[in-house]
Amino acid sequence: MAKKKTTKSKPETLDFSKYVRWFWMVFLGGVLAFVLLFLFASWGFLGEMPDHTKLENPETNLASEIISSDDKTLGKFYFNDNRTPVDFKELPQNIVDALIATEDVRHYEHSGIDGRGTLRAIYKLGSGGGASTISQQLAKNLFTKQVSSNIIERLSQKVREWIIAIRLERQYTKEEIIAQYLNIVDFNNNADGIRSAARIYFGKEPKDLDIKESAMIVGMLKNPTLYNPRPHRNPVGTRNRRNVVLAQMKKYGFITEDVKDSLQKTELDLNYSPESHREGIATYFREYLRGFMKEWTSDKKNRKPDGSKYDLYTDGLKIYTTIDSRMQQYAEDAIEQHMPRLQAEFNNQNTPKRNKTTPFLGLSTSEVDKLLNDHMKRGERWRVLKSQGKSEKEIRASFQKPIEMTVFKWVNGKASEVDTVMKPIDSMRYYKSFFRPGMMSMDPLTGHVKAWVGGMNYKHFQYDMVKQGTRQVGSTFKPFVYATAIDQLQFSPCDSFPRTPITIEANKFGNPEPWTTKNSDGNYSGKQTLKDALASSTNTVTARLINEIGPQPVVEMAKKLGVTSDILPVPAIALGTTEISVYEMVAAYSTFANKGVYNKPVMVTRIEDKNGTVLYQFTPESKDVLSEEVAYVTVNLMEGVTQAGSSGGRLRSKGVDKYNTMYREIMTGYPYELDNPIAGKTGTTQNQSDGWFMGMVPNLVTGVWVGAEDRSVHFRSITYGQGASMALPIWGLYMKACYEDETLDISKDEFEKPSNLTINIDCDVKGEGDLGGNEDPEGVIDFDF
Repeated sequence: MAKKKTTKSKPETLDFSKYVRWFWMVFLGGVLAFVLLFLFASWGFLGEMPDHTKLENPETNLASEIISSDDKTLGKFYFNDNRTPVDFKELPQNIVDALIATEDVRHYEHSGIDGRGTLRAIYKLGSGGGASTISQQLAKNLFTKQVSSNIIERLSQKVREWIIAIRLERQYTKEEIIAQYLNIVDFNNNADGIRSAARIYFGKEPKDLDIKESAMIVGMLKNPTLYNPRPHRNPVGTRNRRNVVLAQMKKYGFITEDVKDSLQKTELDLNYSPESHREGIATYFREYLRGFMKEWTSDKKNRKPDGSKYDLYTDGLKIYTTIDSRMQQYAEDAIEQHMPRLQAEFNNQNTPKRNKTTPFLGLSTSEVDKLLNDHMKRGERWRVLKSQGKSEKEIRASFQKPIEMTVFKWVNGKASEVDTVMKPIDSMRYYKSFFRPGMMSMDPLTGHVKAWVGGMNYKHFQYDMVKQGTRQVGSTFKPFVYATAIDQLQFSPCDSFPRTPITIEANKFGNPEPWTTKNSDGNYSGKQTLKDALASSTNTVTARLINEIGPQPVVEMAKKLGVTSDILPVPAIALGTTEISVYEMVAAYSTFANKGVYNKPVMVTRIEDKNGTVLYQFTPESKDVLSEEVAYVTVNLMEGVTQAGSSGGRLRSKGVDKYNTMYREIMTGYPYELDNPIAGKTGTTQNQSDGWFMGMVPNLVTGVWVGAEDRSVHFRSITYGQGASMALPIWGLYMKACYEDETLDISKDEFEKPSNLTINIDCDVKGEGDLGGNEDPEGVIDFDF
């Protein structure tokens, strides 16, 4: 039987075409979706996108910068963003290398998006580090906001960052992108941008940052809040992060292994210099400048091209001032050197055991209570509690409850803050015990103000004693009387007058009652030349002068010299009863040094916008007040003040000698060693409540006032309370420092004598010493200088 043939069936062929079609449909659909996603994002469907104008001029808040005459930044005005941009050329290569090594090593190779980095991030799901380029990070900081963790929203933001990054790459060079990124980042502690960070953390300009400093700042970019280098924050973590940056720099060949190893062992070495409105240099001047700029920006003549006002805190104005940062620092140093010593001696003399109403002298307990009560009602604490609806009884009770507070204190000769627990009423008394300074220095030839110190610590004593405060000027007013007499009656410094008492009868010059002057030394015998009388500050001679010329011409002279404070035209002004500011006194004395020409003080020379366009240029204001001859003779009279007696001895002292008493050590133990021509005048008011010294050299006039807030807070004796002890040391320390800095070119020359001088100034009479207005020579320790 034959076998039945079987046939094998052919295997059925699989049809892959439909899978291929689906693949391409999905792939092309994905590509199309991706393209549409980018198109929708670029069209603004996924969120607002910056146009060409915004890309070219990103909207960032820029702090206005205060620039000194020697091109240093004194401070800034800002609300939230303390940002001052720098160009790429102002960045050190160190920080560029650190940034590229850590954040975007292929920065110079991509066009805004790093494809390799993006694929790596996708493959490792972000565990291998992010893929954001410097351009993307700049885009995020400038134009997008951080959204929620929702993946769709996050993807939307990332797409917009990519598009903006590409546009930025087309708009700017690689270097400009680096500079913009470092300018926009917030480094915490008011350090907005690289320039603020360099100044705040290291006290340097960015160009001066070294490798490890640059590495620390770049390391903070990862998380500025977490990597905060300040003590009590996270200095250890910041140091570790800095070392990671250094390792990255070595990895990519920017530094060697040896450099990396040595730098990783170092500390952070911060020089923390906070930039706030109440800290730093020239704080009182900066506050004056704030008021000046408020008026300037409010003036309709000073408007932006679109008619809107300039914003001092966000528009990045550059304000060029006359303040010299070196001289300003020397002035502040002189105050910090002298004031703790003066305060320590006052505190030693006014302990509760010695004075039950300390720090007040000459007041009863009830008078002190009234004084504190009045101050209480004028204070901020009272105002705030009142606005909260508190009753007067509740407010008064709050002043008697101890609370935690931080107070000012001199600690080891330095201005410091200490935490304590104190009743608010006791803190009021505590602050009233402090002596306060006011000091201004000006170039008489130009009117440029070189230094301005309105107090010793702006954070705790905000009242400016340069321009805001006015105090009795004592004998520093006498040169105005002498200058008027010389101008009107052609008196010579060699003319003699009796020292005998003089009474100006009632109703003369509008005087309501007879006015009799006395000499503090009780000496009324013989005569004195005007030169000798001003040097010894003889009251009776000054009274005779004002009796000859009348008080009204003296008032008019003071007004011509720039004094704007009210001056009552009565004979008593001859002895300095008038209250005048340091600002006015310096401007007035500068007229004498400037050959009789008054220059209105200048503080601001020009203002520029953020692009360097000049918006304001100052115009000098000057006027002729005195003839060159009268001005010179007045200066010559004041030179006699500093050539003899206590003032001359103090200024030319070479240090502590065998009479090393506590008084000399605290008040006159500074080795000024000034041997050049100096004109000046001290002043001391009733009860030693105010101490003054006005000092001049041909190209610098400086005035110093020292006193307490209340006139009842003062030294018991003239020994410590006279202007020569309270104010003159600050002037001497300041001038000594200025002369040691040869870059300042402060004059040591003679005051220039007029070629046509007709008034005789060669009296050949020795001065008896300048002891200031109402000063008692018998109360002054007699030192053999």
